[in-house]
Amino acid sequence: MDDEGLLEAFFAVSRRLRQRTREALEPWELTPSLGRAISVLSRHGDLRPSELAEHLRIAPRSATEVVDDLQGAGLAERHPDPADRRAVLVTLTGEGERVSRDIQAARRAAGERFFATLSPDDRDELGRLLRRLREDAD
Repeated sequence: MDDEGLLEAFFAVSRRLRQRTREALEPWELTPSLGRAISVLSRHGDLRPSELAEHLRIAPRSATEVVDDLQGAGLAERHPDPADRRAVLVTLTGEGERVSRDIQAARRAAGERFFATLSPDDRDELGRLLRRLREDAD
C-alpha cells in the first residue's frame, strides 16, 4: 500500500473509532471532549483548569467551558487549591467518578468489539506500531 492509501485507510479507521466512541458516550449524553476530560480527571485527580487544558491539548479558556459543562452536569466541582488559595482545583464528584468507571467499561467493550477481527498477534503488532507513531509525534 502506498503512502496515500495508508493515510486514507488510517483516517477511515480513525473516523470509525471516533464514531464508536460517540456511540459509547450516548447513554451519558456527553461529548467526546467531556468524556476525555472525565478520563483525565479520573486518572490524574484534582487539577487546575490550566493543567486540565494541557492534558486535553486545548486552550485554557476552552478548559473553563469544559469545566463549566462538567459542573453543570454534576460531574465535577471547583474548590480552592489548598497550596494556593488564589487558584482553583477541579475534581470529580462522586457521580463523576461513577460515570468515569461506567465510561471506561463501555470504552473497553467498544474497543473489544472494534478490534475483534484482529488476531492477538495482529493486535500486538498494531499496538507496537501505534506506540511508535505516538512517540515519534511527541
